[in-house]
Amino acid sequence: MSFKSELKEFLMRGSVVDMAVGIVIGGAFGKIVTSFVNDILMPPIALLFGQGSFADLKVVLEEAVMSGEEILTPAITWNYGAFIQVILDFLIIGISIFFVVKAMNNMKRKKEEAPAPEAAPEPTKEETLLTEIRDLLKKD
Repeated sequence: MSFKSELKEFLMRGSVVDMAVGIVIGGAFGKIVTSFVNDILMPPIALLFGQGSFADLKVVLEEAVMSGEEILTPAITWNYGAFIQVILDFLIIGISIFFVVKAMNNMKRKKEEAPAPEAAPEPTKEETLLTEIRDLLKKD
């Protein structure tokens, strides 16, 4: 089997295609959540702290060394606002995925729990005997 045909067979498997779709949708979902956190959730929180942007919250560990307008050595900062923002992104994505998986599991359980059609009840001894008599009469 040639490399090209093996590669084509591998890429066309259902699981690989499903994974690729999941990655693309996951990336788009991540962008939506990041925008929600940055543009909707964080501005009111930043307002509480009196900052223009929550991501700008930081502790300056060492000031920048300047020579006029030129920065010789940049400041060393502890950017805790950006870190908290990334944690919020992660929590929102995690909670969202939890609810999606939970909904899928509920749908799967409902599908598995669907009642199977009941089998016809076994004929009574009388019915069996009558059926045999009928079949014997048909032969004659």
